[in-house]
Amino acid sequence: MSLPFKQPPENICILRLSAIGDVCHTLPIVRTLQKHWPDTKLSWIIGKTEYQLVDQIPNINFIVFDKSRGLKAYKDIYQQLKNSEFDALLHMQMSLRTSFISTLVRSKIKLGFDKQRAKDLQWLFSNSQIPYKAKQHVIDSFFGFTETLGIAQHEYQWDIPVKHPLKLTLPADKTHYVVISPCSSMAYRNWTAEGYAAVADWIYTQQNMQVILSGGHTAIEKEMAGNIGRLVTTPIIDLTAKTDLKQLLSLLHNAYCVISPDSGPAHMSTAVNTPVIGLYACTNPERARPYLSEQWTVNRYPEAIQKKFKTGVDEVKWGTRVRDDWAMKLISIDDVTAKFSQLIQANPV
Repeated sequence: MSLPFKQPPENICILRLSAIGDVCHTLPIVRTLQKHWPDTKLSWIIGKTEYQLVDQIPNINFIVFDKSRGLKAYKDIYQQLKNSEFDALLHMQMSLRTSFISTLVRSKIKLGFDKQRAKDLQWLFSNSQIPYKAKQHVIDSFFGFTETLGIAQHEYQWDIPVKHPLKLTLPADKTHYVVISPCSSMAYRNWTAEGYAAVADWIYTQQNMQVILSGGHTAIEKEMAGNIGRLVTTPIIDLTAKTDLKQLLSLLHNAYCVISPDSGPAHMSTAVNTPVIGLYACTNPERARPYLSEQWTVNRYPEAIQKKFKTGVDEVKWGTRVRDDWAMKLISIDDVTAKFSQLIQANPV
């Protein structure tokens, strides 16, 4: 077989281990394959944590990589793949770990990123590349894989089953809630506790909605939640370190909106069609914003680039980040409340 396929292939293997946000970005590509080639068998090599989010999606053979097992994890993958051969491998993650895993996959075609965008020597581990396109959102760049296979249409569907509803009791006078997910996996992307607390108080008093904090088990997430809790003057529900991924998905699904920096929960919210007020200064929202919430995104990235590099966004490499503590402080409380006001005007409760 050669690309593009003239007829649907028998089977395809997708290689995307992590992270939560990028796994969410991968789902529209999976849904596109499923809709246009319904008889093609799909296998997905995925990280153990990320698998917990998507494991109930039907008609996918998940092959789970548990990096905590060290070298044994690669042996596990080999054992699961040794009797399989694929018409195409979609090598959708640029890292040495995934490139090594790709050598364990028997496939006629190993499709990776174009050399201009590929990192960590990924092009050495593929025999076909998607065409280069400049300045794309991550999801749009992922669609380069299905386009190269021969599917021109894009299906913007996620459809993660929400089968683990979180039992949540709101105050009697509050019928809607807003989730503040304050932390990214990269600390430099995090806004201030003072900012979050002020916004939480404004939402509670001015919008009559309950505010819920969410977060994981890391020390920085617990510290942020504690600081916000000490600064707020209105009641807040803190679910930090109290939900698993499925419960978090349920929480996000039923929220009026989510306020978050560039993070996994921001993209999980997109996957369940919940609006996101994304807080962006360190990373370019044109590349990494919540895909369906462009109009609600707070964008101080141009100011951060100007301050850091003394030039404009168009003059720096696509994907350039500002990893300085001052960058997110360019976002004001008024920036966030203004976006919320626009959202409530467009989507009244």
